[in-house]
Amino acid sequence: MTDFQSWAQHTQQRMEQVLNSLLPASDIAPDRLHEAMRYAVLGGGKRVRALLAHAAGELCGANPAKVDIAAAAVELIHAYSLVHDDMPCMDDDDLRRGKPSCHKQYDDATALLVGDALQTLAFQSLATPGLCTNPTRQLDMVNLLAIASGSRGMAGGQAIDLASVGKALDQTELEYMHIHKTGALIRAAALLGAHCADDLDQDQLQAIDHYAQAIGLAFQVVDDILDAEADSETLGKTAGKDAESNKPTYVTILGIDQAKRLAQELLDDALAPLAAYGDAAQQLKQVAYFITQRSF
Repeated sequence: MTDFQSWAQHTQQRMEQVLNSLLPASDIAPDRLHEAMRYAVLGGGKRVRALLAHAAGELCGANPAKVDIAAAAVELIHAYSLVHDDMPCMDDDDLRRGKPSCHKQYDDATALLVGDALQTLAFQSLATPGLCTNPTRQLDMVNLLAIASGSRGMAGGQAIDLASVGKALDQTELEYMHIHKTGALIRAAALLGAHCADDLDQDQLQAIDHYAQAIGLAFQVVDDILDAEADSETLGKTAGKDAESNKPTYVTILGIDQAKRLAQELLDDALAPLAAYGDAAQQLKQVAYFITQRSF
């Protein structure tokens, strides 16, 4: 096992424990809702956003215990978005992380409430007293996650995605959509990890921001490639769903080969600002490789 694999596995296990402790127990009323929340969050996913938060926090010298809370907040927002995305009124998908999606395991109304409750819990966690020594910085973190999650971020990107079904988008329009739908929360994860540091270096923050924006787009390019090439068992969700739904993707616009070249270009762009930090940025570099080379 490589050093990165060991670090990633440790971080993933650590985040599972953190999320387990933040989520209400399933025997607390309303027990069915709490059970469904735990079903949607625990025991699945690569925790890519948590890895990004911890890698950025490591570069900036942040306390890992504080990064845990910021990373958990992002993972809770991500989980809520998946629960809602899978519902019949959105992408209508029956499979998520290798098991029935939340609305299939429970019901539509419960899934809707799960998403609502997970979003609220994310902000409750990020507002934990003492997360930052500087209260203004902590308020900035709450604002950062709110923007990344709302109409100017993930929710807005999903609205654009739904409105784009069956339409011919060019690459610029597709990038605009995914900067919001996927990239905003990935960028927030890295920046929130950095913000957990007591002394925030602006040059480091700018480097992390550039890195996160590039790797956020790369993540979506790779997702589109995997949707076209991988099977459902490998993906943990329904393969070929984008093509079946007539959604514009990097593969439909560019083709497989050019999409793979774009993923490499975005990886190179992400890594460039980290060169000045040497081994201190090693985990951020490795997370970028993990995101872009996870299947090809």
